[in-house]
Amino acid sequence: MDSDANAIAPTEPVAVPASTGPSALQWKKVISWALYDWGNSAYATTVMAGFFPIFLKDFWCPPTMPATESSLYLSRAISVTGIVLAALAPALGAMADRGGAKKKFLLFFATMGIVMTAGMHFVAKGHWGAALALYVLATMGFSGANIFYDALLVSVAPEKKFDFVSALGFSLGYLGGGLLFGFNVWMAVHPEKFGFAAQSDAVRWAFLLTGIWWAAFTVPLLVFVKEAREKAEAFGGWATIAAGFGQLRDTFREVRKLRMVILFLAAYWLYIDGVDTIVLMAVDYGKSLGFASDRLITALLITQFVGFPAAIVFGKIGEKLGARVGIFIALAVYLGVTVYSYFMDNVKEFYVLAVVIGLVQGGVQSLSRAMYARLIPRDKAAEFFGFYNMLGKFAAVVGPFLMGLVGSITGNPRLSILAIIPLFIGGGLVLSFVRPAERTSET
Repeated sequence: MDSDANAIAPTEPVAVPASTGPSALQWKKVISWALYDWGNSAYATTVMAGFFPIFLKDFWCPPTMPATESSLYLSRAISVTGIVLAALAPALGAMADRGGAKKKFLLFFATMGIVMTAGMHFVAKGHWGAALALYVLATMGFSGANIFYDALLVSVAPEKKFDFVSALGFSLGYLGGGLLFGFNVWMAVHPEKFGFAAQSDAVRWAFLLTGIWWAAFTVPLLVFVKEAREKAEAFGGWATIAAGFGQLRDTFREVRKLRMVILFLAAYWLYIDGVDTIVLMAVDYGKSLGFASDRLITALLITQFVGFPAAIVFGKIGEKLGARVGIFIALAVYLGVTVYSYFMDNVKEFYVLAVVIGLVQGGVQSLSRAMYARLIPRDKAAEFFGFYNMLGKFAAVVGPFLMGLVGSITGNPRLSILAIIPLFIGGGLVLSFVRPAERTSET
């Protein structure tokens, strides 16, 4: 993801020193790493954001089941998944660090996600319990694998290139996920063109195609990315588990020394809660304003494709001005977006909103990952990204609660969207105290 396209990847896994220049960037490793985002983002778009919530109600749940009941089951499934992953993420990361096994853990969780996603194709009408079980396991696989994918950033790029490489991953994720989602939507809207008797057949095939897409673009990472093992120890079985929990215990004991990490995680939790709230509640907010479902799906696709080049631009902003400055820019835009949403009253304005969100969404995510990678000890990358992803599981908790509270008190959905403004302001204020140059340790 950076300059010298003719650089040759090393045959032995090595740690990349922080001072390594742009010419050392290994394009084969970087592109292989970023292509995993291209592949697994199809699950986030096609399954999580797109078809599963609708298909659960319209196909798998019986017509006699009230919509509120199916929504309750889905929300419980999502909550259980998040709680389990949040509890396990730091320990799993610690185990992967001690055993030098980030790729092995990624393969395990990705395989689980891929198989369960493809398995949705075979769930017959009315079998909502089986569909929910597969969704829970697929989401665990998706989120679990991301812990180790994020942690591998320190193995594929020198520190000065974290911003660009992280941005390239998100950029390809937006493009790859958007392309397959666009094709799947086309297939669902025009099932007869693909030889399907009904729209439900096309949607079931979309789940299978998503699993295949995810699997295919996982292969380059497994083949070409070598994780740094300069401090990895040769453990196996229960010894790895015991060593992992020992490392996690040691990290908690040292937590008072990790001031910059703690400050960053506090800031990240606040502002990413606002970001994720907009992502998760945008469609619901649009429907409350009376916009048609097909227009909302169009807006989702707009965000995906705008996010592709915009994430790359933010990577360059991070390189030139610093990741923190780039995050501040994105948060300022999100503040403007939130205020703009209050005055929005037609679908054209909703499309404008989709474009603006696409401009900054990938940027704030990629630069946050890059900034965090600079702050943490490299030999504990998976463990610390376990904490990072744990906070991600608890994101979009405060924001939706505030929106619901304000909306119920005032009866005005427009006022409810303004309730998330304190999350962006609070996150930005805490982030202002983070000094990226203060690393927790050197390895």
